[in-house]
Amino acid sequence: MAEQHTPRSLIVSLYGAYGRAPDGAPMPVAGVIRLLAAVGVDAPSVRSSVSRLKRRGLLLPARTADGAAGYALSEDARRLLDDGDRRIYARTEPKLSEGWVLAVFSVPEAERHKRHLLRSRLARLGFGTAAPGVWIAPARLYEETRNTLERLGLSPYVDLFRGDHLGYAATAEAVARWWDLPSIAHLHEEFLAVHEPVLHAWRTAPGGAEDAYRAYLLALDSWRRLPYADPVLPAELLPDDWPGRRSAEVFAALHELLRDRGAEYVTGF
Repeated sequence: MAEQHTPRSLIVSLYGAYGRAPDGAPMPVAGVIRLLAAVGVDAPSVRSSVSRLKRRGLLLPARTADGAAGYALSEDARRLLDDGDRRIYARTEPKLSEGWVLAVFSVPEAERHKRHLLRSRLARLGFGTAAPGVWIAPARLYEETRNTLERLGLSPYVDLFRGDHLGYAATAEAVARWWDLPSIAHLHEEFLAVHEPVLHAWRTAPGGAEDAYRAYLLALDSWRRLPYADPVLPAELLPDDWPGRRSAEVFAALHELLRDRGAEYVTGF
């Protein structure tokens, strides 16, 4: 299946990679349009997607130092990107001894729309389902989960716990029930099918700054979804042929090769 890169997702990836100046300086609208054109997004689609991100409170209108119209990241957007960085660029191997975080929730029937929102957000954070109303994830996701639930006003409906799995089934067997591991493996295989050849090509014959920017933005836009679909479980709980470690190594290598080279193209406008 071909990868899908939506304009809105690419804008988020662009700001995540290159739009977080220490002084909070905005990116000019014209620059965003030119940078997205390099990956095949037309100007009307960029403007429409920026407007949606503005309505969601993630981008704020601001003027650049030379007076051009632009958009800066809101505090919520910076917090989201900072939370995302801990997953997207993580290189540490999780340990089973770190334990788990449990989210146990109860939502009144009159507010069942919040029940749906809770389930969808926990799934997007990488939680698996241990039982109805009981969701589980590696303990390292606690802080991000807490931040997300508070930001969405869902914390009154949830209790969070940390602990160990004590049985009765072996933990590896339980994990295979809590998460759809074949579907997650397929996502890693799709990423590898597209981006592993790109890594090989750059190691064989490096390209210019614009090529680096384009390849990196597309790789980042594809990769940043995976650490949310995949909670990154300890190796002893996964099949021997699990493709997640290889896809993480490919993205890390692409980041090392391309991110700074691509920045030369971004700052060259």
